[in-house]
Amino acid sequence: MGGTFTAAPALALVLLVALSVAATANVGESCSTAADCGGGQWCFDCQPEFAGSSCVRSAATNPFQLTNNSLPFNKYAYLTTHNSFAIVGEPSHTGVPRITFDNQEDTVTDQLNNGVRALMLDTYDFKGDVWLCHSNGGKCNDFTAFEPALDTFKEIEAFLGANPSEIVTLILEDYVHAPNGLTNVFKASGLMKYWFPVSKMPQKGKDWPLVSDMVASNQRLLVFTSIRSKQATEGIAYQWNYMVENNYGDDGMDAGKCSNRAESAPLNDKTKSLVLVNYFPSVPVKVTACLQHSKSLTDMVNTCYGAAGNRWANFLAVDYYKRSDGGGAFQATDLLNGRLLCGCQDVKACSRFSLKTTL
Repeated sequence: MGGTFTAAPALALVLLVALSVAATANVGESCSTAADCGGGQWCFDCQPEFAGSSCVRSAATNPFQLTNNSLPFNKYAYLTTHNSFAIVGEPSHTGVPRITFDNQEDTVTDQLNNGVRALMLDTYDFKGDVWLCHSNGGKCNDFTAFEPALDTFKEIEAFLGANPSEIVTLILEDYVHAPNGLTNVFKASGLMKYWFPVSKMPQKGKDWPLVSDMVASNQRLLVFTSIRSKQATEGIAYQWNYMVENNYGDDGMDAGKCSNRAESAPLNDKTKSLVLVNYFPSVPVKVTACLQHSKSLTDMVNTCYGAAGNRWANFLAVDYYKRSDGGGAFQATDLLNGRLLCGCQDVKACSRFSLKTTL
């Protein structure tokens, strides 16, 4: 008799759980709020091409957790945000209204928490310090300044401290000429304890150290600068010694074309073991970003594979990284990791394989 009464509530609970699971929408399905969508998704209306809101990806797949971190650093792909600091709604820190473009909608902390693992930052001498600015002509102005670099660096330090198995890469478009200007900010932020030294970076296209070794030694911050001399004077790696990169802006979005930017060696130069693919327009527009982060992004990833001498990109840089009609930049990064790790179309398929036997 007592068993009859206890079974009924238990059955009701099972049914309730089943109904709630069934009610969770998948990527691409209609939604009203983020609560309607599964984990790692948000409810978004990709206007004007699509009618109504649907569930879209909002977080990256972590290949280290899904498979393992026992391969060289250059055997993985990392979602990258272009002008990571140029955030919609960032208040003025100079007292002057800002008149410049924005490129992202989340804080740097949110970007990292959502799986972004490389940040493109523009560093400038400004007000006797180092600032992040979106400027022209190598000069930061009150109306183009976003914030002191120290503020962003502290966010990165907090993330690395809270996530001891993660690696973050900084790619600096560098206009800082004050002696040791960048080094002083890195020291003040506490990031030097995570510094990956130039002495351990590979030459002549050789593989990078294993991710597991980088984690074990706590050397989990890679920093690249666009100023050649700083490799010798400050120990900051000169980007073009280690990386090739396609054109940025509109020139990097021509369908079927993938050529190197002026500063980079040719994309098929295999003496550089890292490949960066840019995919964002010269003028950032939120609505068009949503539509660009679809098949055209995947097509460019494949085009650049051939242009880079049959090498998949390690870094995929985009504006407004969460905007898409479904999988977006997250799915494109999953494709890259799938190709790099097990030759599959999606990194999620790699969990079924032993990486040691497939590579």
